[in-house]
Amino acid sequence: MGAAYFYHLTQRPLVETLTMLLGKAQGAGWRVAVRGTDPDLLAQMDAALWQGPDDRFLPHGLAGGPHDAEQPVLLTTQADAPNGATCVFSIHGADVTADEVSTLDRVCILFDGLDELALNKARGQWKALKDAGASAQYWSEESGRWEKKAET
Repeated sequence: MGAAYFYHLTQRPLVETLTMLLGKAQGAGWRVAVRGTDPDLLAQMDAALWQGPDDRFLPHGLAGGPHDAEQPVLLTTQADAPNGATCVFSIHGADVTADEVSTLDRVCILFDGLDELALNKARGQWKALKDAGASAQYWSEESGRWEKKAET
């Protein structure tokens, strides 16, 4: 049974935090779907991930290519990623369900704590998952480093 990890971003940009967490997910051997809500924003994320430093290269692809099923990290707007993801990263307010939390190794919800809409969306997701009985953790970087603040 998995858990949802909520990452409240206040110090670092999304791409930096996502890169760090994707590296950890790959180290755990997980196949990952990065689920967004806007294809244009995912294309920007794809470009940013390709421009990262060589020592932190993350093999990945943008959904819609001929090799989606083979991608260890697939950026997509779809709920059913064809790469056999065992971990989902929700960005830009993409929805996740309690069923996903219970069947995947991990669900990570990254949200911009300086954006009121993103903050309210994450609060709603936390409540919905918690009400459905999903296991959840809340992580904050407010102190300058990531710290677990709450767990259910």
